[in-house]
Amino acid sequence: MTTRTRILTGITTTGTPHLGNYAGAIRPAILASEDANADSFYFLADYHALIKCDDPQRIQRSRMEIAATWLAGGLDVNRVTFYRQSDIPEIPELTWLLTCVAAKGLLNRAHAYKASVDKNVENGEDPDAGISMGLYSYPVLMAADILMFNAHKVPVGRDQIQHVEMARDIGQRFNHLFGNGKEFFTMPEALIEESVATLPGLDGRKMSKSYDNTIPLFTSAKDMKDAISRIVTDSRAPGEAKDPDNSHLFTLYQAFATKAQEQEFRDELLQGLGWGEAKNRLFQLLDGQLGEARERYHHLMSRPSDMEDLLLVGAKKARAVAAPFLAELREAVGLRSFVNQAAAPVATKKKAAKAARFVSFREDDGSFRFRLLAADGEQLLLSRNFADGKAAGAATKQLQSGDALDVRTHALSFSVWLDGAEVADSAEFSDDASRDAAIEALRVALTPIED
Repeated sequence: MTTRTRILTGITTTGTPHLGNYAGAIRPAILASEDANADSFYFLADYHALIKCDDPQRIQRSRMEIAATWLAGGLDVNRVTFYRQSDIPEIPELTWLLTCVAAKGLLNRAHAYKASVDKNVENGEDPDAGISMGLYSYPVLMAADILMFNAHKVPVGRDQIQHVEMARDIGQRFNHLFGNGKEFFTMPEALIEESVATLPGLDGRKMSKSYDNTIPLFTSAKDMKDAISRIVTDSRAPGEAKDPDNSHLFTLYQAFATKAQEQEFRDELLQGLGWGEAKNRLFQLLDGQLGEARERYHHLMSRPSDMEDLLLVGAKKARAVAAPFLAELREAVGLRSFVNQAAAPVATKKKAAKAARFVSFREDDGSFRFRLLAADGEQLLLSRNFADGKAAGAATKQLQSGDALDVRTHALSFSVWLDGAEVADSAEFSDDASRDAAIEALRVALTPIED
C-alpha cells in the first residue's frame, strides 16, 4: 500500500489576500490537494496574526476573507482537512513543549527577528525595541503547526524556508531527548514552485501588505484594472523593444500564463508592444482566470455561517489526529497520570560515548582550550580560546550532552557552534569527501550510548 504524502500549509490572517498569496501559496497548495496520494492539511494561521496585528476587527475580517479565498479557489473540504489554528488547543500546548527544547541560539538566527534588530540598531534604538516574544518565538509556533500533524511537505515562499528548517532542528532535538529510540516527529521538507515563489508588487518590490503594493485577489474587475495600470515600468515607448526578463509586469503575467501564452507575450514585448497594451493583456489574463472564483468568493462572504460550519468540521478532523498524538508526547516528556506511573517506561540514563575523549590544556597566554580526540588518537576538533577553564568545561559538557550538533562546513574544513557562537574547528582536509567523513566520525564519537 502506498503511503500518502501529508502536505500542510497556511496563511496568516492579517489582511486581504492578494495575487502573491494566491500564486505563491494558495494555488500550489490547492493543486497539490488534488493528488490522490496527498493527505492535505490547510489552516488559517490566526495565532500568527496576533504577532503582527492588534486590531480585532481586522483579524476577524481577514479570517473570513482567507477562508472564502481558499474555498472559492477550489479547495475541496471533503478531500482535505481545513481548519482554523485557534480551534486546535493542542497546537499551543505543543508549542510550549517545543519551546522547552528549542535553542535560543537557533531563534536568534531567525530572519524576521534579525531584521527587526538590525533596523533598530540602524535607527540608533535599543536592539530589542518593539520586539515582542511573539515575534521572537514565531518559529516555534510554526514548528508546532508542522510537527503536530507530521507533515512531509510544506508549501512556502522562499522567505519561509528557514522556518521549515528550524522545525526540523527542533523536531530532531525533541526526538533525541524524549524518543528513547522512537522518532515522534517526521522531518518536513519545504515545497516551492520556483517560478512564482515570490511575486513583485506594483513598485517592483516583493508583493506585500507591508509595502502597500499589492493587487487584491478578488477585488472588482474595475479596481483590478486600475491597480494594474499603476505597475511601474521603464520609459520605453511603444515600438521600442522591451526586456521581459527585467520587467515586473512580465513576471506577473508569467505566473498566470500557460507556456504558450508566456512565449507569445515575450515575443510581443521584444517586438515593441506598448506598456499600456501590455498592462491590458495582463488584466485580461487575470480577469479570465479569476472571474468565476471572484463570484464564488463574494457569495461565501455573504454567508459566514456556512464557512463556520465547514471550519468546525475541519477542526474535528484535525483534533482526531492532534489529541491522541499530544497525549503520546505528554507521556514521553513525563506529564503522566499518577495512577499509571508504575507502568510508565523508565528512560535509560545516557552517557557520552567512550570512543572519544576531550583533552583540556592551557595556552601560554593563560587562555583555556580543548581537543576532541577519537579512539585512535586522531584530532577531531580544536576549540577556540576561552577566558577561563569553567567556560571551556561547560562547552565540552554541552558537546557530550547528546544535543543535535550545529556543524557548519567551509571550503575544506568545518566548525562546531553552540548557542550561536563558534566554539571549535576542524583541521583542513584534502577534499570534500575526507571532510564529510570526519564530520560523520565526529557525530559518531559524540553520540550517547546506553549504560
